[in-house]
Amino acid sequence: MKLYIYEGCPFCVRARMIFGLKNLPVELVILQQDDDLPVKLVGKKTVPILETDHGQVMPESLDIVSYVDGLSGQPLLTDQVRPAVQAWADKMGYVFQLYIPRSVELNLPEHQSPSAKRYYIESKTERFGDFAGLMAQTPELVAQVDQDLAELEGLMLGQGSLNQGLSLEDILVFPTLRSLTAVKGLSFPAKLQAYVEDMSKRTGVALFSGQAI
Repeated sequence: MKLYIYEGCPFCVRARMIFGLKNLPVELVILQQDDDLPVKLVGKKTVPILETDHGQVMPESLDIVSYVDGLSGQPLLTDQVRPAVQAWADKMGYVFQLYIPRSVELNLPEHQSPSAKRYYIESKTERFGDFAGLMAQTPELVAQVDQDLAELEGLMLGQGSLNQGLSLEDILVFPTLRSLTAVKGLSFPAKLQAYVEDMSKRTGVALFSGQAI
């Protein structure tokens, strides 16, 4: 199977997680930001896209997770998502305001060509605003993140999972936490820090801690 992704994309992280957690082989194809291949494959500019061994192409991260988890007939994840965790995930969209302006400095492979980097900056500026302005909001946003991370830690029931066993909660939440590792000086509560590091190892999705800005 092939999985078309951007390395820095949190929705792509969702799809990558299930392959890592189930120890299943997959060929990762990292596209440039201005590559039109997604449009050719599924009719729109989106990632991740899974190409199965039978030639079927599938967009939408959670559909990919469900498909891959069900391949063996023995799903690893439960589909339970507690309302409090769903509410937490839903309100964390503001994390993009921290992550987006930093992502262009992370040496991500999808930004390697000048045209790809320019495309990314222009498209994200149109959606989120000027990068310098976003960076200026860092102190205010980090203060909010600190509160929200403390809230999330209070919702943790497991050691290597948010709930008592792996579930869709982990698929929804870990990508956001991974994006936050790009923010220099941001501290995770101890239990969450251990969770993030463990999930990174189990899924093979590297953190940004060493490049944090």
